[in-house]
Amino acid sequence: MNGRFTPGIAAILGLLAIYVFVAVLAPWIVPHNPLRQILLLRLRPPLTYSPSAGWFLLGTDDVGRDLLSRVVDGARASLMVGALSVSVSLLSGTVFGLLAGWFRGWIAIVVMRIVDIVLSIPAILLAVLTVAVLGPSFANLILVLGLTRWPRYTRVAYAQTLQVATLPYIRAAEMAGARAPRILLRHILPNIAGPLMVVATTEFGLMILFEAGLSFLGLGIQPPYPSWGSIMSEGQNYVASAWWMTVFPGICLFGVVLCVNLLGDWLRDRLDPRAQSR
Repeated sequence: MNGRFTPGIAAILGLLAIYVFVAVLAPWIVPHNPLRQILLLRLRPPLTYSPSAGWFLLGTDDVGRDLLSRVVDGARASLMVGALSVSVSLLSGTVFGLLAGWFRGWIAIVVMRIVDIVLSIPAILLAVLTVAVLGPSFANLILVLGLTRWPRYTRVAYAQTLQVATLPYIRAAEMAGARAPRILLRHILPNIAGPLMVVATTEFGLMILFEAGLSFLGLGIQPPYPSWGSIMSEGQNYVASAWWMTVFPGICLFGVVLCVNLLGDWLRDRLDPRAQSR
C-alpha cells in the first residue's frame, strides 16, 4: 500500500466514520432498549417481526433482547475503551521515551530495562491477571489496557528522540538558553509525532481486540451492558441454534479492526519519506 490517497482509503475512512457516528449516536438511533428483555421472543432469528414490539432486524438473544440495539450500543463501549486506552498508553509511553532519549544515561537504562521486562510478558496475560486482581470495571479495563501497551510507544519515542536530538536546530535552541521542557514540547515532540501516530493507529485495533477478549472471558464490560466481546460470549452456547448472536458482533469487530490496520499501513507509507520518494 503506497502513501497516495486512493478511493480505497476514502472507503476505509468512510467506514470508520460510520462506526464512530453509530457509536456516538447509539442512545438515539437504537430501535429498541438494548437492556429490555422479552422472554417470549428469545432466540428469534433475524428479520423477526412482532406485532407488539416491532422488527428485530438481527434477531434476539437468549433473553429476548434486540441484537441490533445491543450491537450498536456495544460499538460505543468497544470504541470508547479502545480510544481511551490508546490515549493512556500513548501519553505515558511518549513521556518516558522523551525523557530517556533526551537525558540518556541512567534514566535511559532504567526506563528501557523496565520496557524490556514488560514486553517479555504477554500483554493479554498481563491484562487478564491485572483485571482479575483489581476487579472488572470500565475504569480498570482502560487503565490495565493502557498500562500494558505503553512500552511500544516508549521504544519509538526513545529512538526518534535520539535521532532528532542531534539535529543542528536542537543544538541551536540549547545554545540560545532554551530549557529541556521547552525543547521537548516545542521542537522534538512535533517531529516524532508521525511515527507515534502510526503506532497509535495500529494499537487502536489491538485494544479493541483485547477488550473483546477480556469481555468474552467476563473480565471486561460487565453485564447487562453490552460490548461486542460480551455479546459473543453470551452467544457461544447457542452457536448451533442461534448463530446470529456471535456472527454479527464478530463481523463488526472484524470490520473495524481491519479498517484500522489498513489505515495504519497507509499512514506508515504516507509518513515514510523513503516511500514518498519512490
